[in-house]
Amino acid sequence: MHIGILTITFSLPGCRSLKEKRQRMGGMHERFGRNPAVAVCESGEHNRHDASEWSFVVVAASRREVESQCSQIEEKIQCTVEGRIIKVTRELL
Repeated sequence: MHIGILTITFSLPGCRSLKEKRQRMGGMHERFGRNPAVAVCESGEHNRHDASEWSFVVVAASRREVESQCSQIEEKIQCTVEGRIIKVTRELL
């Protein structure tokens, strides 16, 4: 069993409230958490309205599958999130 942790930090330019932040980032948990091999949570920047950090824990039978799933998550996020990706980190355990 292989585990990967993908952490993505976003800048949300022009976001003026936590409510607007929830609207922009909304659906992240539902979109990626449906997959039984992925756990999703907002892991940082909870009280800032202009930034957000999300972590994805991916479990798979091989390292290659973990890396593939992490790449797919990154690609989907780039197309769906209304914000700028500032930092991406991957950790394989």
